[in-house]
Amino acid sequence: MSNIKKEPLEQIIIAKNKKAYFDYEILEEFEAGIMLAGSEVKSLRVNGCTIVDSHADLRSGAGTEELFLTNLQIPEYKGAKNFTHKPRRERKLLLHKREIRKLIGKIKLKGLTIIPLLIYFNHKGLVKITLGLGRGKNKADKREVIKEREWKRDKAREMKK
Repeated sequence: MSNIKKEPLEQIIIAKNKKAYFDYEILEEFEAGIMLAGSEVKSLRVNGCTIVDSHADLRSGAGTEELFLTNLQIPEYKGAKNFTHKPRRERKLLLHKREIRKLIGKIKLKGLTIIPLLIYFNHKGLVKITLGLGRGKNKADKREVIKEREWKRDKAREMKK
C-alpha cells in the first residue's frame, strides 16, 4: 500500500442546456443523482448526450413519489454487445424525500417545470445532473432578452472604439 494520494478530479461537463436559459426563467437550481446502467455511463464518457428536449416528470406509486427524467438521449455504447440500453428511456432521479416534496409543492401550486441544465461527472466520477425549476417565457420576454443582448454588444463595440 502506497502513501500516494490521488488528486481529486475536477467536474467534467458532459452536456449543457443553453436553450433552457432562453426558453425558461430559472428560479432555482438543485443537484440530483441519476440512475444509469453501466453501458450508459461508458457511453457518456465517450459519446456524451443530448438534453435539449428533456424534462423531469413526477410519478406516484406505492405511496411514494419519484422524479423521472424523460427524453434524455444517451447513445448506445458500441462495446456493450449484450447489455445495451435504450437511448431515450426514462431515468430515475435520485433525490431526498424532502427535496421531492418541496419540488412537488412548487410544481403543483405555481405551475413550474423542472428542466435539466447540466450533466457532469463530479470529483468522485459519479454522474450528476443540475436541474432548474423554471417558468416558461413568452415571445415578448424572449424578444426583450434578444434586444438587451444586442444593446450590450453594440455598447461594448462603441466603448472599444
